[in-house]
Order: sequence, then structure tokens, then C-alpha cells
Amino acid sequence: MKESATTKGESPSRLIDARIAELNDWRGKTLSHIRALIKQADPEVVEEWKWRGVPVWSHDGIICTGETYKSVVKLTFAKGASLADPSGLFNSSLEGNTRRAIDLREGDEIDVDAFKALILAAVTLNRS
Repeated sequence: MKESATTKGESPSRLIDARIAELNDWRGKTLSHIRALIKQADPEVVEEWKWRGVPVWSHDGIICTGETYKSVVKLTFAKGASLADPSGLFNSSLEGNTRRAIDLREGDEIDVDAFKALILAAVTLNRS
């Protein structure tokens, strides 16, 4: 979805809804599933729409972004390098000092409990 005059004034949640519908493939289903897990883990999460069309989930600071590419849905955790990841969910951007990411490809499944724990850990870190 390209940002245009029609996106100005739209709520971020509606823009994310539109992005998911626009994708209309495994990436939309994956992004929708991840979004639901984030909301389950943190019912107080705030949805934002930044950087010309990137879904962002925040709570006292950015938790993660949900970028979609041709072959991957990338969940980038703003402070991921400071989070414990005992289940090894982070599989991308591992060399940086701040961010960490989870790349999901078609057919990948995520450990739901570990992902929710990561979301809650990110919220706790943001509050500290």
C-alpha cells in the first residue's frame, strides 16, 4: 500500500487492516497472525503506521515492526539485542548492537508461547 492522500487521517489499525488485505497471500495471513499474538500478549499495545507504510507495535516505546517483503515477513524488535531469547526466535539482524529480527518465510510457524514472552519482555524493557 503506497501512502497517499487517502492514508492521511486514517487510523493506524485501519491502515494495517488494509495492508493485510492488500497482501492477500501467506504474508498477509502471517502478519495478521503475528498481530493477533501481539495483542494477546499485550492488550494495551498501541498500533502505529510509520516510515511510509510500516506497521509498528508500541508500549512505552517501540516493541517491534512488521515489514513485509516478497519472500519474508520481518519482525524487527527495536531493542532486541537487550532481550533474552532462550527459544532462539531471533534469526536475522543478529550482528547489530541494538535491533534483532525474526524472519518468517512461507510455511514457517512461530513458537507462540516464546513469541508472547518476547513481546512481554520488550514491554518490560521499554518500561525500565
